[in-house]
Amino acid sequence: MLVIDARESDSIDKALKKYKKKFERAGILRELRSRKHFTKPSVERRAEVLKAAYKQKKYGNL
Repeated sequence: MLVIDARESDSIDKALKKYKKKFERAGILRELRSRKHFTKPSVERRAEVLKAAYKQKKYGNL
């Protein structure tokens, strides 16, 4: 559960913006989508390795 400290002087828009930012940082939606279907651990590792290789190729020679 996300708790937002909203002061009396803050508007609803500011409080909503804080909530959205905290929600995004917590990764709740990302986790919910990943839990919708099961992926085998070997597939997850393979995707992780491919992602790391892509990052190394793209940003490695800086």
